[in-house]
Amino acid sequence: MGIVKISDQMHENLRLASTALSRSINSQAEHWMRVGMLAEMYPDLDHREICQMLVRAELAGGLDVTLAARGELDKPGAATPTARARKQPH
Repeated sequence: MGIVKISDQMHENLRLASTALSRSINSQAEHWMRVGMLAEMYPDLDHREICQMLVRAELAGGLDVTLAARGELDKPGAATPTARARKQPH
């Protein structure tokens, strides 16, 4: 685990958001980093789609940055249940 230095204002933003969303400050920061990372890798996705991608990745054992960087998070055969979920009726 490393230490990341952030501005006092960002720390206050984290504190407020983490309290409002019932997360620890570290969990909130990590959430924002994952969402931001995926938003940069997949600029065509909106926030809802990114959150769905994170849920699918978690179901498959966690976010694999290597797959994300290759654009393979939602491809058939990648370690996500996406294809299976699309075939099931809702």
